Amino acid sequence: MPSPRYKSIVDTLAAQINSGELAPGYKLATHRQLAAQHKIALVTASRVYAELEEMGLVSGEAGRGTFVRETALPLGNGIDQPAAKEGVIDLNFNSPSLPSQTKLLRDSLQKMAASGDLETLLHYQPHAGRKHEREIMAAHLALSGVQVDATQVLIVSGAQHGLACTVMTLLKPGDVVAVDALTYPGFKVLAQVHRLELVAIPVTKNGPDFAALQKLCTERPVRAVYTMPTMHNPLGWVLSLEQREQIVRIAKAHELLIIEDAAYAFLADNPPPPLFALSGDNCVYISGISKSIATGLRVGYVAAPDKWVAKIDRTIRATTWNTPGLMTALACSWVEDKTVAILEREKREDARKRQLLAAQVFEGMNYISHPSSYFLWLPLPEEVREDQVVMALLELGISVSGAEPFSTADNVPHAIRIALGSVAFKKLAPALRKVRETVEYFAC
Repeated sequence: MPSPRYKSIVDTLAAQINSGELAPGYKLATHRQLAAQHKIALVTASRVYAELEEMGLVSGEAGRGTFVRETALPLGNGIDQPAAKEGVIDLNFNSPSLPSQTKLLRDSLQKMAASGDLETLLHYQPHAGRKHEREIMAAHLALSGVQVDATQVLIVSGAQHGLACTVMTLLKPGDVVAVDALTYPGFKVLAQVHRLELVAIPVTKNGPDFAALQKLCTERPVRAVYTMPTMHNPLGWVLSLEQREQIVRIAKAHELLIIEDAAYAFLADNPPPPLFALSGDNCVYISGISKSIATGLRVGYVAAPDKWVAKIDRTIRATTWNTPGLMTALACSWVEDKTVAILEREKREDARKRQLLAAQVFEGMNYISHPSSYFLWLPLPEEVREDQVVMALLELGISVSGAEPFSTADNVPHAIRIALGSVAFKKLAPALRKVRETVEYFAC
């Protein structure tokens, strides 16, 4: 049976893109022009571009047109994998580390090896952590304004695992979840796997557009809202108490589950109370020590209302059975002896130094950040495309992320997120200067 005629148009355009005949950034004919050129219906022309977009060869942008993508760049602009090439400067992923941490780890492991508890760590643990470990984490959470009984704390294998357990337990495939128009890519991936429908809340200079969220809840059956009120990734905002109260009011009025992601909250000095403190009966609070201590230590924690604890506990069992005993014991020992508090304080200072350096390099450019965050958001000039900038920087040995992995809106902005926490401080300024020079080159 012969293929539909439009398939040959798809094949021809795909071949031209893959061969380089149509270069990255090339603006293709409008849907109407394509229809006229090939004497096909407008809806068929739209189908051609839809298939090319699904193949990752083009990107359609509302009000601008359809453009050839940089096909040498992985879909997601490399956000799914850290820079593995030797010599690549990683401004894509944040893995903030201080020189003192290696010695701390060595000393702690030696101390643990000499303890009488080591045998216990070789066996299965309770799914959500041992009782005394949950008590330690509850005391740690209290310092952040999350006042809970230890029975409401579940220890998980990192914050991402905590998000997954929450979604698997409390949401169903097809549920509608409101998220910021720019949000954490890990939640996007989780939503895709669990078949959630994400709807974008427009972002303003200082936070989500609450009027738009309110309207959205009246028009769609929104089941939950996923939010990062303290040190938003990638925009760095810290919502005011009034803004947090607005989220809680909307969630209460529309019976929404609030999923509060606090992975970077440790970077904020004296932020307003977390949403969990304002609305503990319909909120789940999730964080961990991957960013505050080390990304290789996959230990996180979930604080939840009593009514959901047993269900989330069961999901932990279904996914990992229990968290790794050795890493959990190590994390808890560092919480108890104040190592975590010391490292968090030092990392806030480290992040401030890096932001000051970035401010010097990007002086005069329009970017968005927080004075003590480990990342910044750099919108690109109107004529500059993110895939071209990301690819050009990769060729220079610098890895950054484009906006696509963070975007949940129909129209993806042209911007890059720059992670400041993984590069040695002395290498950061030269790398940031290359970023600026590359953006300015394409803007000429």
